Amino acid sequence: MRWTRAAGRALLVVAVVLAGYAGLGVRPGEGAASGARGPLTLVTAGDLTDYLGPLLDDWNESRPGERVTLVELPDSADETRAQMISELRSGRGRFDVLNIDVAWTSEFAAAGWISPLPRDRFPLDAFLRPVVDTATFDGRLYAVPYVTNAGLLYYRKDLLDRAGVQPPRTWSELARQARTIAPQHGLDGYAGQFLPYEGLTVNVTEAVHSAGGSILRDDGARVTVDSDGARAGLRFLADGVREGWISREALGYKEEESRRAFQDGRLLFLRNWPYVYADASAPDSEVAGRFGAVPLPGADGPGTSVLGGSNLAVSSSARHPASAADLMAYLTSERVQRRVLTEGSLPPVRAALYEDPELVRAHPYLPTLRESVLSAVPRPKSPRYDQVSLAVQAVGQDVMALRQTPDDAVARLARELGAISRTG
Repeated sequence: MRWTRAAGRALLVVAVVLAGYAGLGVRPGEGAASGARGPLTLVTAGDLTDYLGPLLDDWNESRPGERVTLVELPDSADETRAQMISELRSGRGRFDVLNIDVAWTSEFAAAGWISPLPRDRFPLDAFLRPVVDTATFDGRLYAVPYVTNAGLLYYRKDLLDRAGVQPPRTWSELARQARTIAPQHGLDGYAGQFLPYEGLTVNVTEAVHSAGGSILRDDGARVTVDSDGARAGLRFLADGVREGWISREALGYKEEESRRAFQDGRLLFLRNWPYVYADASAPDSEVAGRFGAVPLPGADGPGTSVLGGSNLAVSSSARHPASAADLMAYLTSERVQRRVLTEGSLPPVRAALYEDPELVRAHPYLPTLRESVLSAVPRPKSPRYDQVSLAVQAVGQDVMALRQTPDDAVARLARELGAISRTG
């Protein structure tokens, strides 16, 4: 089972459920006579997790009249999004609760496919602060955070200790160590997710923000990418390829390819999500007990991660909002959020769990992850996010393939994003 795929699926399922609760503002116990209570349909990408089934079994056993039926869509996030959109556009109301990637919230909200939610219906103050921002659009709450995520820098602790250096906090330190230490041990220096897909959008966005730039204003209405920060972020990625501490092979990596490179002992530094920690610590891992994880480095100090994860949204045509509300409360309760971490290896949104001594002992990366989440930013918010992401990917690919300079690439991206905004 691969965490990345499982996480997306679990997140989508839960998101579908949670959304229904807030969507119509129905409170538990209300609306039975009007049909607000009854069975629910949760839609998600294909679910490969071991923890979600038992969670839903517990719900269904205690609520036989409000059973949750899981609809699983294909593994691919792009295909899942496309099938969700097709069903939502049809107006048939087959999906009650949607588990949506955090980057889809703006698009779904702008299209009217999900309902705005009353902020006072959910324990938002108990969540890590930045995750709530991923659930908003145009100043309103349209979803409820369920699972979060932030990028970490994994490093070979044994090799850095041998060299007498600390893990890098800046890009210059990362480049120097990747360029000098890695070759001594026959390793590649640094990798992220550089294949042109959503992962490249994430890596480019992180580089831009880590240099003090941005891509779009928070409301998505103004293009802000034409900046020194954006040029510096793209230059960092291009320099890595040009100088050889980012290998050409890494330009074809997604999450799993990059994880395997690190876990098999072929890589000094890796940018990836928290799920890698458990896999790399497994008995069959070549680096078990010999690696660490720190926040991403930036241009002049700690960098900025992009927020990943899943939000729960209620379909505008949800049939049983009161039942959906109760399910949302169940899935976001502290008890279930603890199981999300311990049984599903998914980062919870409840802040208190990151400081629980028992959980920190079992999951040593939690303090680092909390630090990364608190300084993280959402991906660019736009009603046309799919087009924004494709434009960022195309520019990132050309820069890292050394086909276009960072200066020219930023100018091109500004033009393309401007055209997308004008047609939105």
